[in-house]
Order: sequence, then structure tokens, then C-alpha cells
Amino acid sequence: MANYEAMFIVNPNLSEEQKKELFNQLNEVVSKNQGEIVSSGIWSEKRKLSYPIKKFQEGIYYLIDFKMTPTSITKLKQTYQLNENIVRMMITRN
Repeated sequence: MANYEAMFIVNPNLSEEQKKELFNQLNEVVSKNQGEIVSSGIWSEKRKLSYPIKKFQEGIYYLIDFKMTPTSITKLKQTYQLNENIVRMMITRN
């Protein structure tokens, strides 16, 4: 298993309940794909973006550190791309 880090920019207009539900979904996707979460949490609350992304001027940054086999990363990316509340995401290998 390799170490990965996933950074998400999330829709800033979500209610507190919607945010909690979304963050739980982000973590569950890793677990469902045989991954192991090392740490996860909000990296920055409502930060202004350098340029508009999908018509958003600001976003909430969410960070997940996890371990997973490299073959499962493609499925993980495809699942995250289907979520409309994720404005932008990036997964890097540590």
C-alpha cells in the first residue's frame, strides 16, 4: 500500500449538515476501495480562490491522508468526479 494525499475544494454554500455528510462520503469512498485513512479534516474554511472555478469565488479546502493500493486510485478518482459538491480535487502520492 502506498501513501496518498487528497485535497478537495468544496462548494462553500453548503449548510453545516451538508458539509458533514459530504466529508463522511469522501472518507467512505476511501474505505470502500480497500483504503485506510490516516487523517482527514478541514484544511481551510472558506478561502478566496485566485480565479473563479465553476463560478465559485471561494471554497472550503478538505484534506485526506490515506493508504491505498495504486490500482484502486482510478476508481477513487472516478467516484469523486461524480460528486457535484466537489469543485476541484487533486490526489498526490507521498
